[in-house]
Amino acid sequence: MGYTLNFNLIWRHFDKLWGGLLLSLELAVISIAIGIVIGLLLAVWYVSAGRAVRTVIAAYVEFIRNVPLILLVYLVFYGLPTVVDIAYSAQTSFIATLSLYSGAYLVEVFRSGLEAVPRGQLDAGKAIGLTPWQRLVHVRLPTMLRITLPALSNTFLSLFKDTSVASVISVPELTYGAQWINFNTFRIVEVYLVVTAMYLLTGYALLYALRLVERRFRAAH
Repeated sequence: MGYTLNFNLIWRHFDKLWGGLLLSLELAVISIAIGIVIGLLLAVWYVSAGRAVRTVIAAYVEFIRNVPLILLVYLVFYGLPTVVDIAYSAQTSFIATLSLYSGAYLVEVFRSGLEAVPRGQLDAGKAIGLTPWQRLVHVRLPTMLRITLPALSNTFLSLFKDTSVASVISVPELTYGAQWINFNTFRIVEVYLVVTAMYLLTGYALLYALRLVERRFRAAH
């Protein structure tokens, strides 16, 4: 006999998928917010500091970018408490990991944006008497944001998908909800079809919203 699709059990437990989707979005929003702070601070430090500081920041970026996210999740959740007397929940552990992960990528995004600011704008700010801090806040950062906004949007979409990795440490996000339903109903095809549709629809909705923000930001500047 062939496999017969039956979605009834999936709809019966759909609250786990919906709650998981909301948690996935929450994890992505919190992580991108912290990652922006990390990335921006390190990018500004990188373009204004000496070789030693640049080497340390570059080492952090290269380490994070060349280690699989799932391994970082394991290291922070299982490894760090083993060597350091510290305790935290799986959700807190994953947010910390994803924030460091996104921060490393955003360092390069923001650094490129800062270096892409036209020299003439900086010279004009200096000519009217702006201090280095004022030139950073009123000239470099607004221009950098306009340049990097598309890359920032793409990073957020990528982080939303990366939240699925949290399932390996039992954070009840969307993929974990799908696994729970699969283990309890054995309807593997149905549950992952539904979850795939949820990821796709949410991703496209986020993409549409972020593109609107980009267009409005460009129009305002």
